[in-house]
Amino acid sequence: MGTRILVTGAGSGPSNNLMRSLLHGDPSIELMGCHSDRFTLKKSTANRNFLLPPSDIDTLAFDTALRSVIESATVELAMPGSDRDAYVLARIHARAALPCRMFLPAVKTIELCQDKYTLSAFLRERDIPAPRTYALTDRASLAQAWRELAPRELAWCRIRRGFASRGATKVRDAEQAWAWISYWHTMRGIPVAEFTLSEFLPGRDFNIQGLCSGGGVRLIKMCERLSYLNADHHPSGMASTPALAKTVWEPQAVETCERALRAIDPRAQGVFSIDLKENEAGEACITEINAGRFCMITNIHDLTGRYNMATTYVRLALGRTTGIEDPYDHSEEHYLVRDLDTLPTIVATDALFDGIERVQTARVGA
Repeated sequence: MGTRILVTGAGSGPSNNLMRSLLHGDPSIELMGCHSDRFTLKKSTANRNFLLPPSDIDTLAFDTALRSVIESATVELAMPGSDRDAYVLARIHARAALPCRMFLPAVKTIELCQDKYTLSAFLRERDIPAPRTYALTDRASLAQAWRELAPRELAWCRIRRGFASRGATKVRDAEQAWAWISYWHTMRGIPVAEFTLSEFLPGRDFNIQGLCSGGGVRLIKMCERLSYLNADHHPSGMASTPALAKTVWEPQAVETCERALRAIDPRAQGVFSIDLKENEAGEACITEINAGRFCMITNIHDLTGRYNMATTYVRLALGRTTGIEDPYDHSEEHYLVRDLDTLPTIVATDALFDGIERVQTARVGA
């Protein structure tokens, strides 16, 4: 029998992608999933699935149910499938250790990373590339922030907490920004103080995922977003989830991430998913760090290169050797292709046109 792993958020895209990567790296793994939504849980690819109370409504009930599942199913390792679950599991485990292995960053590390404004300020104070970002409280603070960013033609307005580009768009002036904030405030109940305004970064868009143990990077991989899922439905034409991405390697961006991780927590452990975008000078700046959970597109990091990042995480969590001497895993060029209601596809460059027939057409009037 293989290692028994419990993945929270089972049935969601990120968790199902993570489970796919785990089984690809080690088919003997026995997967168990849990979720508070029975309909989402129905889509889980785990061997066994458990319906738990919502972790954000009654943490005590969730804690009790979670411990019951871990003990009855003899779970060896629990892995969070979302930012919320990473934070909740870290807090629960810090208060009273769960009866299985955990491999999460410290609670304070997760808290820092989940507040995009605080994170940006933290990084910039240490000369680590990050966009200039201003916290907003009202319309006057927005006007002041716009003046501070002048003479830029575009700025980035977003909610300081959350994922999947929720409440984020680019704006051309303070009036557009205020209209965007007002909509989210009046229609979605988001406080004005939850918004930030930052410089818009026009360059290439990267995701770097790294595994840390004892403060050192044990494995790190990188990809570039080339187009975005449902881009036409987003006001900015951008999103954090790509429709098309490819493996790349940019040493400056990787070095920036390593500096950030050392600064955030000298003894960092667990997985860190880091988003970066290039500024006008071509310098990659950190825009977001998801601490403690694998990114939605983790398959491009797990199914390419020398090492499967998901199963390497398991070995580190269980105290096993990884056999990794060089943590910089830059694979040959591969592409990730995604769309709704289809499995993400990973394909090597030299196989892009396999099985595809080109149709020759004559020009009209030729």
